Amino acid sequence: MTTGAPAAPSSLPSADARHRPVMLNEVVAALAPLEGRVVIDGTFGAGGYSRAILAAGAEVIAIDRDPHAVAAGRAVEAASGGRLTLVHGRFSALDEHARAVLAGRRTTVDGVVLDVGVSSMQLDEAERGFSFRGDGPLDMRMSQDGMSAADLVNDADIGTLTRIIGLYGEERRARAVARAIVERRKELPFSRTADLARLVERVVPKSGDGIHPATRTFQALRIAVNRELDELVEALGAAERILAAGGRLVVVAFHSLEDRIVKRFLADRTRERAGGSRHLPEAEVPPATFRVAVRGVVAPSSEEVAANPRARSAKLRAAERTGAPARPVDPDAFGVPSVIIGTGG
Repeated sequence: MTTGAPAAPSSLPSADARHRPVMLNEVVAALAPLEGRVVIDGTFGAGGYSRAILAAGAEVIAIDRDPHAVAAGRAVEAASGGRLTLVHGRFSALDEHARAVLAGRRTTVDGVVLDVGVSSMQLDEAERGFSFRGDGPLDMRMSQDGMSAADLVNDADIGTLTRIIGLYGEERRARAVARAIVERRKELPFSRTADLARLVERVVPKSGDGIHPATRTFQALRIAVNRELDELVEALGAAERILAAGGRLVVVAFHSLEDRIVKRFLADRTRERAGGSRHLPEAEVPPATFRVAVRGVVAPSSEEVAANPRARSAKLRAAERTGAPARPVDPDAFGVPSVIIGTGG
């Protein structure tokens, strides 16, 4: 890909009206995507972040595991003047994707942005099976291959379902939901989102916060089907490996499990010394691979939440790469719950 003059924002196809990129201004400010820089958009979606980064003058390597998102983004790629490359793949391998695109030109990038979780487009399309608000096949696969949510619900044993719903969904009545699923599937396997949602509604009482009783169960199944938390840890490690010194990592997370992983990763990678006491000497720690770029966590403005309710739970964290060598990543060290999927029962 050759780097040419920045494409004017009006020369690029407009973003999907259904998807508003969350905290767009804050993301661009944290990335600082100037002309001549290369930025990885690890979750292309409807292309909101990529368009803004292109408009700022940078080159973009955009990745998405959803073939529908990649196909829809080809028009943006064609209109970018060679400054956008779309890759169908997982962001856990973003370093490998970037090196393949940049082969012979450079080995590092200047920024990585990750918008973690399911996209608005996926939630709004009932046929993708991510949401209970519109009836559709019980699918939930972002990449549309491998085990589906229906496979998991119909085949996993009660212990596995309990752990998935309890750990990934943080559902207090996980055991009761799992038991109800196992009993019902003996008579008729689950195939539709509305069917599963109705069963969960009978087991989980309505809460006073307005959250649908099936929300946590559906979140848990989606995370398990797509290995979302493991993918996130691997993506953070890949970003550490591919970022040049001074490059920025920006992550927007939408629920506590994701944000906790990002927070722990950055706390570990920015730590310069271990805490000691008067009884024990300070332990040596590896050189920090990141320094804090934005203090604490950034939340969306009240104006943005009013205009886009899906932004209400978003949290942004950002860090700047140092020159220290990248380290191995261990999902257990960053709080990823371990679930081994068993079948039967």
